Amino acid sequence: MKPIVPLVFLIPLAACTQDPGFTGVSGVREASPAEVATCTYVTDIRSTPGAYGVLAGPAVKYARNRILADAREAGANTIVFDPVSPGVEIYQLHAVAYRC
Repeated sequence: MKPIVPLVFLIPLAACTQDPGFTGVSGVREASPAEVATCTYVTDIRSTPGAYGVLAGPAVKYARNRILADAREAGANTIVFDPVSPGVEIYQLHAVAYRC
């Protein structure tokens, strides 16, 4: 029965590795507002990082990747994130998705 116990923990972990929030997203690039002037608006996307404090960095990265994945699913290939001031705690990310 001991071999089954490690499998119980590995199966959920393996499922998480396919999550674009962890693995990143291809096919969507980040751009500045000036770069999307001639592009077609697709949608606005918001995400809230799931952790703060010491875990804020990975949580923000995960939220940004989820926004990129959502943009790709909506048919966008370019995204413009709202600017964030360095050193300020991020409670919500906002981005606008475009097809260029």
